Amino acid sequence: MAAVTAVEAAATAGQRVAAEEPLPLIVEPSKVSPKNARELSRQFFDRLASLDEGTHEYQYVRNTLIEMNLSLVRYAAARFRSRSNSEMEDIIQVGTIGLIKAIDRFELTREVEFTSFAVPYIVGEIKRFFRDTSWAVHVPRRLQEARVELAKATEELRSRIGRTPTTRELSELMCLSEEEVIEARKASNGYTSTSLDAALTSDDGGDSETVLADFIGEDDRALELVEDFNSLAPLLAELDDRERMIIHMRYVEERTQAQIGEELGISQMHVSRLISRLLKRLRAGLLDPSVA
Repeated sequence: MAAVTAVEAAATAGQRVAAEEPLPLIVEPSKVSPKNARELSRQFFDRLASLDEGTHEYQYVRNTLIEMNLSLVRYAAARFRSRSNSEMEDIIQVGTIGLIKAIDRFELTREVEFTSFAVPYIVGEIKRFFRDTSWAVHVPRRLQEARVELAKATEELRSRIGRTPTTRELSELMCLSEEEVIEARKASNGYTSTSLDAALTSDDGGDSETVLADFIGEDDRALELVEDFNSLAPLLAELDDRERMIIHMRYVEERTQAQIGEELGISQMHVSRLISRLLKRLRAGLLDPSVA
């Protein structure tokens, strides 16, 4: 029995040694050709499955897999080549996140090529990036998808009937209610935005240049006084001629109390008391019309 146990132990140790044969050292994984990366990836995935996370070897194997398969990110990003250079940099970074997710979730037991498994992850991550960041105003995902379908349906009907389709025609083709089509149209307005500093060219061809902000109104604080003026007018009408004259000279002509006193032949102190009494009366009438 002891001899059998020793033989089994030796066999197990031999298998472990065979399984842990050194992986090839790849100095520049990102320069490995896609064909060689496909072959090497199977070896690295096989080793990755037997390692504990956090170990130095685990990090080496995982990082090498990432760098070796960056060509998949570039391949997936190529379909978005119409984007600007700055956007392409973001697309590559986001696509790399998708690649990392695919590496962390891939298993050789799936019996599928890693390339077939990884590309949907990469493309999905890129599309999610566009969905979350391309819109100037955040709208629900269903409206984002409805916008795409609306654009397709509009183009299809326009080419078919030779004119811009109506809301009813679009709703029938898209199998949506007319209200949902209108909602999708409104949501489309949130896809792009224009800077308030954007220059606008004039139709007359002149050299003058204006910006969009010049055509946007501002709050007129004087409007807040309109209601007060309307409420104050009947209260002023109830004053006698002398009282209205004092109010006019003080707040319209902006005379000093001394000047008013000189005009009326009374002291400045008397003018001050009169103005205080008048303002108190007017204020009471504004706050409580029954007082007036």
